[in-house]
Amino acid sequence: MKYEALGASNIEVSKMCFGSLTISPLQANLSYKDGAALIRDAYDKGINFIDTAELYENYGHIKEFLKHINRQEYVIATKSYSYSKETASKSLDKALKEMNTDYIDIFLLHEQESEHTIRGHYEAIEFFLKAKEKGIIRAIGISTHRVEGVRAFNKYKELDIVHPILNIDGIGIQDGSANDMLDAIKESKQLGKGIYAMKPLGGGHLIRSVEDSLRFITSVKEIHSFAIGMQSIDEITANVSFIEKGYIEDELKRKLINKKRRLHIDDWCEGCGTCVKVCQHGGIRLENNKAVPVKDKCVFCGYCSKHCPQFCIKVV
Repeated sequence: MKYEALGASNIEVSKMCFGSLTISPLQANLSYKDGAALIRDAYDKGINFIDTAELYENYGHIKEFLKHINRQEYVIATKSYSYSKETASKSLDKALKEMNTDYIDIFLLHEQESEHTIRGHYEAIEFFLKAKEKGIIRAIGISTHRVEGVRAFNKYKELDIVHPILNIDGIGIQDGSANDMLDAIKESKQLGKGIYAMKPLGGGHLIRSVEDSLRFITSVKEIHSFAIGMQSIDEITANVSFIEKGYIEDELKRKLINKKRRLHIDDWCEGCGTCVKVCQHGGIRLENNKAVPVKDKCVFCGYCSKHCPQFCIKVV
Protein backbone atom coordinates (compact mmCIF):
# COMPACT_ATOMS: atom_id res chain seq x y z
CA MET A 1 0.00 0.00 0.00
CA LYS A 2 1.24 3.49 -0.84
CA TYR A 3 2.25 5.92 1.91
CA GLU A 4 2.05 9.68 1.76
CA ALA A 5 2.98 12.55 4.07
CA LEU A 6 0.05 14.31 5.72
CA GLY A 7 0.79 17.76 4.36
CA ALA A 8 3.56 19.78 5.96
CA SER A 9 3.48 17.56 9.07
CA ASN A 10 5.54 14.97 7.16
CA ILE A 11 3.76 12.16 9.02
CA GLU A 12 3.76 9.22 6.58
CA VAL A 13 0.43 7.40 6.45
CA SER A 14 -1.19 4.70 4.35
CA LYS A 15 -3.87 5.75 1.89
CA MET A 16 -6.43 3.98 4.06
CA CYS A 17 -6.82 4.60 7.79
CA PHE A 18 -8.43 2.14 10.20
CA GLY A 19 -11.56 3.88 11.51
CA SER A 20 -11.84 2.34 14.96
CA LEU A 21 -15.28 3.59 16.03
CA THR A 22 -16.76 0.37 14.63
CA ILE A 23 -14.87 -1.88 17.08
CA SER A 24 -15.65 0.28 20.10
CA PRO A 25 -18.37 -0.05 22.76
CA LEU A 26 -20.41 2.43 20.70
CA GLN A 27 -20.80 -0.16 17.95
CA ALA A 28 -19.44 -3.75 17.78
CA ASN A 29 -18.06 -3.66 21.35
CA LEU A 30 -15.26 -6.13 20.58
CA SER A 31 -12.99 -7.43 23.31
CA TYR A 32 -9.52 -5.94 23.55
CA LYS A 33 -8.09 -9.16 22.14
CA ASP A 34 -10.47 -9.33 19.16
CA GLY A 35 -10.19 -5.62 18.40
CA ALA A 36 -6.39 -5.77 18.55
CA ALA A 37 -6.40 -8.78 16.22
CA LEU A 38 -8.36 -6.81 13.59
CA ILE A 39 -6.03 -3.83 13.88
CA ARG A 40 -3.09 -6.22 13.48
CA ASP A 41 -4.61 -7.81 10.37
CA ALA A 42 -5.00 -4.36 8.82
CA TYR A 43 -1.42 -3.49 9.82
CA ASP A 44 -0.11 -6.68 8.24
CA LYS A 45 -1.93 -5.68 5.03
CA GLY A 46 -0.17 -2.29 4.95
CA ILE A 47 -2.41 0.01 7.01
CA ASN A 48 -0.14 1.94 9.39
CA PHE A 49 -2.70 4.54 10.50
CA ILE A 50 -5.60 4.41 12.99
CA ASP A 51 -8.23 6.99 13.90
CA THR A 52 -9.74 6.91 17.40
CA ALA A 53 -11.20 9.33 19.94
CA GLU A 54 -11.65 9.68 23.66
CA LEU A 55 -15.39 9.28 23.05
CA TYR A 56 -14.91 5.83 21.50
CA GLU A 57 -13.51 4.27 24.69
CA ASN A 58 -11.27 1.92 22.70
CA TYR A 59 -7.77 2.96 23.77
CA GLY A 60 -7.46 -0.48 25.40
CA HIS A 61 -7.79 -2.19 22.01
CA ILE A 62 -4.97 -0.07 20.62
CA LYS A 63 -2.80 -0.64 23.69
CA GLU A 64 -3.13 -4.40 23.22
CA PHE A 65 -2.17 -4.08 19.54
CA LEU A 66 0.83 -1.84 20.24
CA LYS A 67 2.39 -4.53 22.46
CA HIS A 68 3.29 -6.50 19.34
CA ILE A 69 4.75 -3.90 16.98
CA ASN A 70 7.36 -1.15 16.81
CA ARG A 71 5.48 1.96 17.99
CA GLN A 72 7.49 4.20 15.65
CA GLU A 73 6.06 2.34 12.66
CA TYR A 74 2.45 3.23 13.51
CA VAL A 75 0.45 6.47 13.37
CA ILE A 76 -2.27 7.20 15.94
CA ALA A 77 -4.78 10.02 15.55
CA THR A 78 -7.14 10.73 18.42
CA LYS A 79 -9.71 13.40 19.24
CA SER A 80 -11.29 15.04 22.27
CA TYR A 81 -13.80 17.75 23.10
CA SER A 82 -11.23 19.65 25.18
CA TYR A 83 -11.90 23.37 25.55
CA SER A 84 -9.47 24.46 28.29
CA LYS A 85 -5.95 23.80 29.54
CA GLU A 86 -7.31 21.49 32.23
CA THR A 87 -9.55 19.42 29.93
CA ALA A 88 -6.82 19.22 27.29
CA SER A 89 -4.29 18.03 29.87
CA LYS A 90 -6.68 15.34 31.12
CA SER A 91 -7.46 14.18 27.58
CA LEU A 92 -3.81 13.95 26.61
CA ASP A 93 -2.85 12.14 29.82
CA LYS A 94 -5.71 9.70 29.35
CA ALA A 95 -4.66 8.91 25.78
CA LEU A 96 -1.00 8.42 26.72
CA LYS A 97 -1.77 6.26 29.73
CA GLU A 98 -4.54 4.10 28.29
CA MET A 99 -2.65 3.39 25.06
CA ASN A 100 0.66 3.08 26.94
CA THR A 101 2.51 5.34 24.55
CA ASP A 102 4.96 8.21 25.05
CA TYR A 103 3.46 10.37 22.33
CA ILE A 104 0.40 10.89 20.14
CA ASP A 105 1.00 11.45 16.44
CA ILE A 106 -2.11 13.53 15.77
CA PHE A 107 -4.42 15.17 18.32
CA LEU A 108 -7.62 16.76 17.02
CA LEU A 109 -10.37 18.85 18.55
CA HIS A 110 -13.47 16.72 17.97
CA GLU A 111 -16.37 17.96 15.81
CA GLN A 112 -15.53 21.62 15.42
CA GLU A 113 -18.29 23.55 13.67
CA SER A 114 -16.96 27.00 12.84
CA GLU A 115 -14.46 29.71 13.64
CA HIS A 116 -16.54 30.43 16.75
CA THR A 117 -16.08 26.92 18.16
CA ILE A 118 -12.36 26.88 17.35
CA ARG A 119 -11.95 30.22 19.08
CA GLY A 120 -13.96 28.95 22.03
CA HIS A 121 -11.62 25.95 22.34
CA TYR A 122 -8.44 27.89 21.75
CA GLU A 123 -7.10 27.46 25.27
CA ALA A 124 -6.98 23.72 24.56
CA ILE A 125 -5.19 24.39 21.26
CA GLU A 126 -2.57 26.43 23.12
CA PHE A 127 -1.99 23.50 25.48
CA PHE A 128 -1.63 21.07 22.56
CA LEU A 129 0.79 23.45 20.83
CA LYS A 130 3.03 23.40 23.91
CA ALA A 131 2.80 19.60 23.99
CA LYS A 132 3.81 19.61 20.33
CA GLU A 133 6.87 21.71 21.15
CA LYS A 134 7.85 19.06 23.72
CA GLY A 135 7.41 16.23 21.21
CA ILE A 136 4.45 14.68 23.06
CA ILE A 137 2.20 15.45 20.08
CA ARG A 138 3.46 15.52 16.49
CA ALA A 139 0.57 17.43 14.86
CA ILE A 140 -2.71 19.05 15.85
CA GLY A 141 -5.95 19.95 14.09
CA ILE A 142 -9.70 19.41 14.05
CA SER A 143 -12.36 17.00 12.88
CA THR A 144 -15.56 18.39 11.43
CA HIS A 145 -18.83 17.47 9.77
CA ARG A 146 -19.23 20.95 8.34
CA VAL A 147 -17.86 22.82 5.34
CA GLU A 148 -17.75 25.89 7.57
CA GLY A 149 -15.52 23.94 9.97
CA VAL A 150 -12.95 23.27 7.23
CA ARG A 151 -13.01 26.88 6.07
CA ALA A 152 -12.45 28.02 9.67
CA PHE A 153 -9.59 25.55 10.10
CA ASN A 154 -7.94 27.01 7.01
CA LYS A 155 -7.58 30.36 8.78
CA TYR A 156 -5.30 28.97 11.49
CA LYS A 157 -1.66 28.57 10.44
CA GLU A 158 -0.86 26.70 13.66
CA LEU A 159 -3.31 23.88 12.89
CA ASP A 160 -1.77 21.07 10.84
CA ILE A 161 -4.43 18.49 9.96
CA VAL A 162 -8.15 18.47 9.19
CA HIS A 163 -10.40 15.41 9.32
CA PRO A 164 -13.59 16.24 7.35
CA ILE A 165 -16.55 14.09 6.39
CA LEU A 166 -16.73 13.32 2.67
CA ASN A 167 -18.46 10.73 0.51
CA ILE A 168 -19.95 10.49 -2.95
CA ASP A 169 -23.49 11.41 -1.80
CA GLY A 170 -22.49 14.00 0.80
CA ILE A 171 -24.18 12.00 3.58
CA GLY A 172 -23.52 13.61 6.95
CA ILE A 173 -22.24 16.97 5.68
CA GLN A 174 -24.36 19.27 7.80
CA ASP A 175 -24.12 22.51 5.85
CA GLY A 176 -23.62 21.70 2.19
CA SER A 177 -22.87 19.17 -0.51
CA ALA A 178 -19.93 16.96 -1.38
CA ASN A 179 -18.86 19.58 -3.93
CA ASP A 180 -18.93 22.28 -1.26
CA MET A 181 -16.68 20.17 0.94
CA LEU A 182 -14.33 19.47 -1.97
CA ASP A 183 -13.93 23.21 -2.55
CA ALA A 184 -13.04 23.74 1.11
CA ILE A 185 -10.45 20.96 1.26
CA LYS A 186 -8.87 22.14 -1.99
CA GLU A 187 -8.08 25.35 -0.13
CA SER A 188 -6.65 23.26 2.75
CA LYS A 189 -4.37 21.42 0.33
CA GLN A 190 -3.16 24.69 -1.21
CA LEU A 191 -2.22 25.84 2.29
CA GLY A 192 -0.09 22.74 2.81
CA LYS A 193 -2.46 21.18 5.36
CA GLY A 194 -2.81 17.47 5.99
CA ILE A 195 -6.22 16.03 5.08
CA TYR A 196 -7.70 12.65 5.92
CA ALA A 197 -11.39 12.19 5.24
CA MET A 198 -14.01 10.19 7.15
CA LYS A 199 -17.23 8.28 6.35
CA PRO A 200 -16.49 7.32 2.70
CA LEU A 201 -19.38 4.83 2.97
CA GLY A 202 -21.68 7.33 4.67
CA GLY A 203 -21.79 5.49 8.00
CA GLY A 204 -22.57 2.22 6.19
CA HIS A 205 -25.39 3.54 4.04
CA LEU A 206 -23.38 3.30 0.83
CA ILE A 207 -22.30 -0.33 1.25
CA ARG A 208 -24.33 -1.44 -1.78
CA SER A 209 -22.27 0.91 -3.93
CA VAL A 210 -19.00 0.21 -2.13
CA GLU A 211 -16.78 0.24 -5.21
CA ASP A 212 -18.25 3.48 -6.57
CA SER A 213 -17.88 5.03 -3.14
CA LEU A 214 -14.25 3.96 -2.77
CA ARG A 215 -13.50 4.98 -6.33
CA PHE A 216 -14.81 8.45 -5.54
CA ILE A 217 -12.84 8.95 -2.33
CA THR A 218 -9.59 7.63 -3.81
CA SER A 219 -9.98 9.92 -6.83
CA VAL A 220 -9.92 13.06 -4.65
CA LYS A 221 -6.30 14.14 -5.10
CA GLU A 222 -6.40 16.59 -2.20
CA ILE A 223 -6.93 13.81 0.35
CA HIS A 224 -3.83 12.14 1.75
CA SER A 225 -5.77 9.34 3.48
CA PHE A 226 -9.29 8.35 4.48
CA ALA A 227 -10.62 6.60 7.56
CA ILE A 228 -13.06 3.74 7.03
CA GLY A 229 -14.70 1.67 9.74
CA MET A 230 -14.01 -2.06 9.67
CA GLN A 231 -15.36 -4.84 11.91
CA SER A 232 -14.10 -7.99 10.20
CA ILE A 233 -11.18 -9.45 8.30
CA ASP A 234 -13.42 -9.71 5.23
CA GLU A 235 -14.01 -5.96 5.31
CA ILE A 236 -10.29 -5.26 5.70
CA THR A 237 -9.46 -7.64 2.85
CA ALA A 238 -12.07 -6.09 0.57
CA ASN A 239 -11.00 -2.51 1.21
CA VAL A 240 -7.29 -3.27 0.82
CA SER A 241 -8.06 -5.20 -2.36
CA PHE A 242 -9.74 -2.15 -3.82
CA ILE A 243 -6.82 0.10 -2.92
CA GLU A 244 -4.31 -2.28 -4.47
CA LYS A 245 -6.26 -3.69 -7.42
CA GLY A 246 -9.08 -1.21 -8.06
CA TYR A 247 -11.82 -3.76 -7.45
CA ILE A 248 -13.24 -6.23 -4.93
CA GLU A 249 -13.70 -9.89 -5.85
CA ASP A 250 -17.37 -10.55 -6.68
CA GLU A 251 -17.82 -13.29 -4.07
CA LEU A 252 -16.36 -11.15 -1.30
CA LYS A 253 -18.37 -8.13 -2.40
CA ARG A 254 -21.61 -10.15 -2.30
CA LYS A 255 -20.68 -11.39 1.16
CA LEU A 256 -20.23 -7.86 2.45
CA ILE A 257 -23.38 -6.52 0.82
CA ASN A 258 -25.46 -9.43 2.14
CA LYS A 259 -24.03 -9.21 5.64
CA LYS A 260 -26.77 -8.76 8.20
CA ARG A 261 -26.69 -5.17 9.37
CA ARG A 262 -28.59 -3.01 11.81
CA LEU A 263 -29.52 0.62 12.18
CA HIS A 264 -27.41 2.18 14.92
CA ILE A 265 -28.49 5.42 16.59
CA ASP A 266 -25.84 7.12 18.70
CA ASP A 267 -26.45 8.24 22.27
CA TRP A 268 -26.22 11.91 21.36
CA CYS A 269 -29.53 11.78 19.42
CA GLU A 270 -31.55 14.84 20.46
CA GLY A 271 -34.92 13.44 19.45
CA CYS A 272 -35.65 16.19 16.94
CA GLY A 273 -37.89 13.83 14.95
CA THR A 274 -36.59 14.83 11.50
CA CYS A 275 -35.71 11.23 10.68
CA VAL A 276 -39.23 10.08 11.55
CA LYS A 277 -40.78 12.68 9.25
CA VAL A 278 -38.62 11.81 6.23
CA CYS A 279 -38.73 7.99 6.51
CA GLN A 280 -41.18 6.68 3.92
CA HIS A 281 -41.16 3.16 5.37
CA GLY A 282 -42.00 3.76 9.02
CA GLY A 283 -38.55 2.40 9.85
CA ILE A 284 -37.79 4.79 12.71
CA ARG A 285 -39.78 6.28 15.58
CA LEU A 286 -39.34 8.38 18.71
CA GLU A 287 -39.34 6.74 22.10
CA ASN A 288 -38.60 8.70 25.30
CA ASN A 289 -37.40 11.61 23.12
CA LYS A 290 -34.87 9.44 21.28
CA ALA A 291 -34.98 7.92 17.80
CA VAL A 292 -35.22 4.12 17.74
CA PRO A 293 -35.31 1.79 14.70
CA VAL A 294 -38.38 -0.21 13.76
CA LYS A 295 -36.55 -3.39 12.82
CA ASP A 296 -39.20 -5.01 10.66
CA LYS A 297 -39.75 -1.89 8.56
CA CYS A 298 -36.28 -0.33 8.13
CA VAL A 299 -34.90 -1.01 4.64
CA PHE A 300 -31.45 0.53 5.29
CA CYS A 301 -31.97 3.01 2.47
CA GLY A 302 -29.92 5.68 4.23
CA TYR A 303 -32.42 8.46 3.57
CA CYS A 304 -32.85 9.27 7.26
CA SER A 305 -29.10 9.69 7.70
CA LYS A 306 -28.97 12.39 5.05
CA HIS A 307 -31.44 14.46 7.08
CA CYS A 308 -30.09 13.84 10.61
CA PRO A 309 -28.60 17.18 11.79
CA GLN A 310 -26.34 15.38 14.28
CA PHE A 311 -25.28 12.52 11.95
CA CYS A 312 -26.05 10.01 14.67
CA ILE A 313 -27.76 7.41 12.46
CA LYS A 314 -25.60 4.75 10.85
CA VAL A 315 -25.83 1.26 9.42
CA VAL A 316 -23.44 -1.16 11.14
